[in-house]
Amino acid sequence: MNLLPQWVTGFVDGEGTFYIGINQNKTMTVGYQVLPEFRVVQHKRDIKVLYALKNFFRAGVVRINHDTRYELRIRSLKHINEIVIPHFNAYPLVTRKQFDFIKFKRIINLMNQNKHLKKDGVKKIIEISSKMNR
Repeated sequence: MNLLPQWVTGFVDGEGTFYIGINQNKTMTVGYQVLPEFRVVQHKRDIKVLYALKNFFRAGVVRINHDTRYELRIRSLKHINEIVIPHFNAYPLVTRKQFDFIKFKRIINLMNQNKHLKKDGVKKIIEISSKMNR
């Protein structure tokens, strides 16, 4: 599949998620690990589109999500900064998901400044992420 950037944005508008996982982790400096994720989930019958998206973004992994659903997941901060964010800046989302993307970018910006390694930064990230994906 050869995907067009506008098609990718439209597909993600319907099927994608910008997610921030915050896990308690005693080995981390502040006791929490912040995991940004860009995900697209599909039924296994449409797994080819996930691989096409993986090829388009040149990043991520395709893996089982739950039962018969699979996901493309991009977690690498480098790939999020260099590929995912530039794509959606150039080809903006048109649904309310755009607001989640804006919050996602704010959190990524905080992470780029290493704010996720300080308690105040984690609190700010929790505050922003709690308003996502409603």
